[in-house]
Amino acid sequence: MEKKFVPVANSQNGEANQDTVLIFDHIEDLMTASYSGGKVKRGVLIACLKNTPLDLLYQCLTKENKLKAGKATAGITFSDNNKITLSMNWEWIEGSKGSGQSIYLEQ
Repeated sequence: MEKKFVPVANSQNGEANQDTVLIFDHIEDLMTASYSGGKVKRGVLIACLKNTPLDLLYQCLTKENKLKAGKATAGITFSDNNKITLSMNWEWIEGSKGSGQSIYLEQ
């Protein structure tokens, strides 16, 4: 079942912004996402749903044609209306330096 997320907060050195849309899908314990918009031409993410916080890897091509990759851990919480919030602590491992935090809300 696909779920759409948008970032509501991101550290300054992150690529996602309010124009970035993430489409998540999962089959059993495999979670994947594709994302684009804002500074991101195209990105993909993969995670295993067996552990919390989630361990995940991501990569993207920016609109400036720069390849970047990173790793993150993501906590999952649910709102009163049962919408998911992903709170990520991430770190660039290729194409950039630094780390940060992001929050994504299910739409």
